[in-house]
Amino acid sequence: MDIRKIMTTNPACCFPDTPLPEVAKLMVTHDCGEIPVVDGATRKPVGVVTDRDIAVRVVAPGLNPANLSARDCMTAPAVTVPPETSLDRCARIMEEKQLRRIVVVDAAGCLCGIVAQADIARNAPKQIVAEVLKDVSRHNSEARA
Repeated sequence: MDIRKIMTTNPACCFPDTPLPEVAKLMVTHDCGEIPVVDGATRKPVGVVTDRDIAVRVVAPGLNPANLSARDCMTAPAVTVPPETSLDRCARIMEEKQLRRIVVVDAAGCLCGIVAQADIARNAPKQIVAEVLKDVSRHNSEARA
C-alpha cells in the first residue's frame, strides 16, 4: 500500500511570514499539530511548524508569539516523501527521523498531503505501528546511543 491512500490531501499550510498566532489558529481549526510552511510562489515546503515548536522555541524562552511569524520557529527543512512511497518505507523514515508527521510532495515538489502517526496506526500491521510509536517517541539521548 502506498501512502496516497492514507494521507490527508491538501493539508492546511502557511507561509514563512504568516503571523504565529494565525498558525496556531490553523492548528485549532484543522485539529492538527503541524502546519507545513510553503513558499508562496511555488507551494514547495520550506519547513513545518509544530505545536511543540511553538512551545519550545517561543513560549518556554518567554518570547511574545504576537511578534513572531512561522519562519521564526519553524523546523527546516521539511522532511518530504512522494505519494507513491510505501506505507512501510514512510513508517521507517518517520522512525529514523523521529517524526510524528511527514509532508507529502508531488513530482514538482509541491505540497499535496501529510501523513500522521495516527494514519500509520490505522493502516499498518501492528508490528510496524509498535515500532513507529517506540522509535518516534524515544528520547533524543537514546537516539544517539
